[in-house]
Amino acid sequence: MFVLVNLKAYDCDAVAIARAAADVADDSGVRVAVAPQAAELPPVAETGVETFAQHVSPVDHGSHTGSTLAATVADYADGTLLNHSERRLRLADLDAALDAAAAAGLETVACANNPQQVAAAAALGPDAVAVEPPELIGTGTPVSSADPEIVEGAVDAAADVDASVEVYCGAGISTGDDVLAARELGASGVLLASGVAKADDPRAALEDLVAGL
Repeated sequence: MFVLVNLKAYDCDAVAIARAAADVADDSGVRVAVAPQAAELPPVAETGVETFAQHVSPVDHGSHTGSTLAATVADYADGTLLNHSERRLRLADLDAALDAAAAAGLETVACANNPQQVAAAAALGPDAVAVEPPELIGTGTPVSSADPEIVEGAVDAAADVDASVEVYCGAGISTGDDVLAARELGASGVLLASGVAKADDPRAALEDLVAGL
């Protein structure tokens, strides 16, 4: 199981969380990554934790003010999220962003709301898709218990399109039990945010997430 922690734009200590994530990954043998804001990619990467960008733009070098180039992100990051429900892309732009990320050597995780969108995203060739019903994001109620059929449907939908595309479970993940439930439903990873970024003790939250793996 892969644990990918999206720090969004939360008021948190990204470097401290990254250090904790690196330690937990080393101690447990579980793959753990952190996705900070773009400006915090360099110090987070310096901790040695696997680092993901929260987004890359569907453009290459040129006149693109305000863009986040995959080639620049790749100086610090190992991968990138794309099409999060808080940073939606049109399908053509998602396709272009995936191409830009792949050309820069970044691992790609494309987010989707439901199995139908998972199938569409998987057809574009990301390394993984993360199914996240928007209404459950940040609620502490995991999709794996609120609507497990969505996770199972996402796994089946991705497999029907491209069996090499992994499926991660997102939205409401906050405990080790949630991670185990996601695995039982066929997911190979989880995507979460507030369960770690807003925790009183992020290290303890991370340790709990991987405890049963």
